[in-house]
Amino acid sequence: MEQLEFFEIPSPCIGVCEVNNRGYCKGCFRSRDERQFWLQYDANQKRDVVRLCQQRKARVMAARNALLFEQKQLQDGSSEQSELF
Repeated sequence: MEQLEFFEIPSPCIGVCEVNNRGYCKGCFRSRDERQFWLQYDANQKRDVVRLCQQRKARVMAARNALLFEQKQLQDGSSEQSELF
């Protein structure tokens, strides 16, 4: 049985239309094909794209947070080292 859709699934576009080094939009995290064919997708396909975008964003944010944490650790460690001399 197919679920009834009462509302159109909106595009995840946030107006930051720039591609990262992996080919995904930096704003909505869709691939080129996902952006190009969005209007032709049915509701299930759109839901899948939105889910994939959320997963991609989570990975990017986790990597960014790990990098920031590592940089902070390096900064904190270098200031402690300089105090020893």
